[in-house]
Amino acid sequence: MAKTMNDTLIKAYKGEETSHTPVWYMRQAGRSQPEYRALKEKYSLFEITHQPELCAYVTRLPVENYGVDAAILYKDIMSPLPALGVDVEIKSGIGPVIHNPITNFQDVEKLGSINPKADVPYVLDTIRLLTEEQLDVPLIGFSGAPFTLASYMIEGGPSKNYNKTKAFMYTDSAAWFALMEKLADMVITYVEAQIEAGAKAIQIFDSWVGALNASDYRVFIKPVMTRIFSELRQHGVPLITFGVGARHLLMEWNDLPVDVIGLDWRTSITEAREIGVTKVLQGNLDPTLLLTKWETIEDRAKALIDEGIADGNHVFNLGHGVTPDIKPETLKKLTEYIHRYSKR
Repeated sequence: MAKTMNDTLIKAYKGEETSHTPVWYMRQAGRSQPEYRALKEKYSLFEITHQPELCAYVTRLPVENYGVDAAILYKDIMSPLPALGVDVEIKSGIGPVIHNPITNFQDVEKLGSINPKADVPYVLDTIRLLTEEQLDVPLIGFSGAPFTLASYMIEGGPSKNYNKTKAFMYTDSAAWFALMEKLADMVITYVEAQIEAGAKAIQIFDSWVGALNASDYRVFIKPVMTRIFSELRQHGVPLITFGVGARHLLMEWNDLPVDVIGLDWRTSITEAREIGVTKVLQGNLDPTLLLTKWETIEDRAKALIDEGIADGNHVFNLGHGVTPDIKPETLKKLTEYIHRYSKR
């Protein structure tokens, strides 16, 4: 590639010295961008992700518009599930809706497996297009984690309390563990294909696992997450784990073979260290702050950058994803401020 690669993010993930605090934003691709909204008038999310040129455009847009230090692949955590036989639809204003939810062991047994080159070739083509031709920053690939994927597959869609998921887990542990292994197989195969195509880091979103207490996490989730990260670790790319409302799980995550822990906005870098976390940290400005006046944003961002610099290694991000009502110019101004203020 003719372009010079900005590898600041990868250095930070590896615990190496950097010239500034690198930054990217979860859900930076799409959401609030006017160019994306214009596309969404013509195409659905799945239609965009099935067209590599279009998907690459949406993925690289925030890099061009905001100047962030990484791109994250534009797709949904549901993208690989149809290959397993999951009938999923992304409904506007609702999110993923599963038309054939998992209710018993037989439903788990019916699930298939993924062959990325045959089932999601468009994802791999998008990655190659970006990494071989278009980007001068690393591309982050990702997948949902088994618990978070299972929560949609059992609930039939988004949930506030995950009652069906937890009841399934407690009631039929054999079916639960079979489901976890099937989803782990999918995650590993899917992510390995992303790495082979050119993804330079991988984030596993276990967005809703904070619904479990620590002892249940250790029994029902930690073994499968250890397996996933252990197998992915062999590929030599930085691995990140992230979930919301999961402060009580931070030390469980710290045990996993990951390089980076993403914090939500509820736990500060200092607090995470006081708990005993030793991994590189990513996060964690509350996205809601980006709807306030600039003075407030700058004040909070400055405090977070100072905390990160004092800690040693830190990747600036939000404590959850960009919301549609956040103005693109705010993200651009924040990125410029982070780079300018943290320069060393």
